[in-house]
Amino acid sequence: MSATNSLGDVRRVLKNLSLHTVCEEAHCPNRNLCYSNGQATFLIMGNVCTRNCRFCAIANGKVTSLDADEPRRVADAAQKMNLKYVVVTSVTRDDIPDGGAAHFAETIRQIREKLPDAGIEVLTPDFLGNRDAIETVLSERPDVFNHNVETVPRLYPLARPQANYQRSLMILNYASKHSNSIIKSGFMVGLGETDDEIFSLLRDLKNTGVDVVTIGQYLQPSPEHLPVERFVHPKNFEKYAEFGESVLNFKRVFAGPLVRSSFMASDIWEKTK
Repeated sequence: MSATNSLGDVRRVLKNLSLHTVCEEAHCPNRNLCYSNGQATFLIMGNVCTRNCRFCAIANGKVTSLDADEPRRVADAAQKMNLKYVVVTSVTRDDIPDGGAAHFAETIRQIREKLPDAGIEVLTPDFLGNRDAIETVLSERPDVFNHNVETVPRLYPLARPQANYQRSLMILNYASKHSNSIIKSGFMVGLGETDDEIFSLLRDLKNTGVDVVTIGQYLQPSPEHLPVERFVHPKNFEKYAEFGESVLNFKRVFAGPLVRSSFMASDIWEKTK
């Protein structure tokens, strides 16, 4: 458990250190539960994204320059919260030559200096497919390397037109072949995909070298975002997990309506490391 064990404690640490979380910026439905358990997923490189994915609540538009002190403050927050497992994600910064990979790497280094025994998970953007950028992150040996495919390939032009499905698979495959990290990916359901497309996506992830998959229900953040096409029955989530674990032999498929990429991430890591 963490030293900060209330929602208010976590909020104060984040506010005092001027840090963002994906929990807040992406309107995660689990944020109060996680905060109450002394947990949060840090969002680095600001809270404004250079992309405009139609499912995501994070703001997009004019970005600011990187805050060179942010990695230290993330590590300070993790230490104050006495985290045993630290999850770091970011907005996408296509304006930076390396996509912010060096910023990720420095954040990992700072956390390791303050919390040498903590597990570290990074959830990265695609870095526009820049292998050197991916290597920069992997060279710091995160315990878990996570990159989300988000949805089935057919829906990319609708949901995330600035991304590329094959590019995301390449990143996951590169990480699988060039690191000892657990490789993780996640996606949403409810955007209009079929079960056959979900099973095909899971096969692609397995063939790419992914170890752990998260699957959750898409929830519309605002009227300006894509509508929910269907609410998936909990038994269907059980079916996806059963297929992934029993048929495809993933180490873990964590599937459910409120599952998000970082939800219960430390538990998943403990069961798969």
